[in-house]
Amino acid sequence: MKYYSYENFKNDTNLLVRQTKKFEPHTIVTILRGGLTLAHAMAEGLNIRDVKAIRSELYDKTSKREQITIFGDCSFKNNTNVLVVDDIADSGQTMQSIMKYLQNNNPHTNFKSATIFYKKTSVYEPDFWINEADEWIDFFWESDFI
Repeated sequence: MKYYSYENFKNDTNLLVRQTKKFEPHTIVTILRGGLTLAHAMAEGLNIRDVKAIRSELYDKTSKREQITIFGDCSFKNNTNVLVVDDIADSGQTMQSIMKYLQNNNPHTNFKSATIFYKKTSVYEPDFWINEADEWIDFFWESDFI
């Protein structure tokens, strides 16, 4: 298990903000709960006020479920570029399922994905990512407030 500190997060998020600026997103969709801290920081960095959330369940702590469940819906009436953010593309099933769900329900919206971490074994590679992971990541927001 690798501990991921606030300082690392701050530096990596600034890099991710710079990467995603060229996409010119109008809206950020966070995948709850892992993407919430990242979405808030990126919204500040990109000066985006329109932040939406969608929740999924694939993991219980470190145990993976057999099937993903998606909760919530997002509307993108006047938005053409939407950035979907999560902390990590681990198995990739969460991001893959949510991207497919959003694209199927919003065919005239351009979606791109961003994560701090990406595992090469993931079934989905985000459009933007900073670090390659090869072990379980213990994010500061998961352990520092317990």
